[in-house]
Amino acid sequence: MADIKPKKQHFKTIERFKSDWVSYKENYNDEIIKSGNDNLFPQYLIDLYNKSSIHAAAINAITEAVIGGGLTANKEAFLDKANNKGETWNDIFAKVSLDFYLHGSFALEVIWSMDRSRIAEVYHIDFSLIRAKEKNHRGHIPGYYLSHDWKPFTRVTEECVWDLPTFDVTTKELEPNQIFVVNNYRPGQQYYPLPVYNGALKVIELDTEIDNFHVNNIKNGLAPSLSITTFMNGSDDDVAAVEAMLRGNYGGSNNAGSLMYIDVDSPENAPKIEPIPQNGADGYYTTINDLTVQKILTAHRITSPMLLGIKTEGQLGGRAEMIDAMQLLQHNVIIPIQQDILKQLERVMAINYPNIVLGVESTTLFDDGTTEEEVITSVETTDAEDTAIQTDDTSAPLLG
Repeated sequence: MADIKPKKQHFKTIERFKSDWVSYKENYNDEIIKSGNDNLFPQYLIDLYNKSSIHAAAINAITEAVIGGGLTANKEAFLDKANNKGETWNDIFAKVSLDFYLHGSFALEVIWSMDRSRIAEVYHIDFSLIRAKEKNHRGHIPGYYLSHDWKPFTRVTEECVWDLPTFDVTTKELEPNQIFVVNNYRPGQQYYPLPVYNGALKVIELDTEIDNFHVNNIKNGLAPSLSITTFMNGSDDDVAAVEAMLRGNYGGSNNAGSLMYIDVDSPENAPKIEPIPQNGADGYYTTINDLTVQKILTAHRITSPMLLGIKTEGQLGGRAEMIDAMQLLQHNVIIPIQQDILKQLERVMAINYPNIVLGVESTTLFDDGTTEEEVITSVETTDAEDTAIQTDDTSAPLLG
């Protein structure tokens, strides 16, 4: 009698998806200091901004508060014209405010006049477009490359990459077009800053994945709530046809609650339909969602979700909490950002207007619910009647 060989059993480990930290490290590559290992860290920040609703709401709320009622100056005419495209300094201010919070920095193209006596034009540059040159022996970044299509291994060519020297009054004769880049200190970073919410990037990415999970669940409809097994032993085309039929008739949110009807030639060929228990998945994702929202708000230093229009379950009223949260945000986040931006803009505008004093019109909310209009300057908080911000200065010509 022939020996019966046992059937071979095949076991393998199914690899699990692992989410790696997105690198923001700086690396030298072919004259360019890469922003992140793939040179696309700024684009990653933009993707998160575009995909996470909570994250975008926080950025937009803070940016709008920073912009406030717009720039003021000790002579309002100073703000009328920033460049020959018709942009005002308030137009520039709105753009750099978003860049400053989204990326932690902003960039401007500064164009000197023909006689180099003043600045003729200033343009905003999308911070995601620039990459730094290697520092010289004095630790100074000599310039930046600009491209609209950075890739992990982009090479410097005249066709796709532009070159602008760093803003420097002493080199204006030879370099009339310069780039002004804000470089705030961040431990471990020599060339590029990091946004204040950098520690929450994985949580923000998780928020986008939660949305993606629920959208796909709704679109697919049948999975993972049902298991359907057929016994026709069909070809690949037969199986594909059945799958297409099931998806077409029962998949998607429009088919929710519809009747399932299947016709077979004999009971033996009837498909096996079994529900797949969810094991409390709904509650799990609700908990994860709540935790994600809280961590994102914490990263943005927003102490109350009500500031973004998010109602907390079981919360009554919340007026006092909202006022306290707004005051904290104003003094701990908004005003410091406003002052940082104003200092940098004054550095550029002081070339034409040596005595310029910039401010931002802001609204302060008090405990009793009343408000007061204030002007935030680069060095202090003043009220709207402060004479330092209202004094006319005619010592320099206008831009343009």
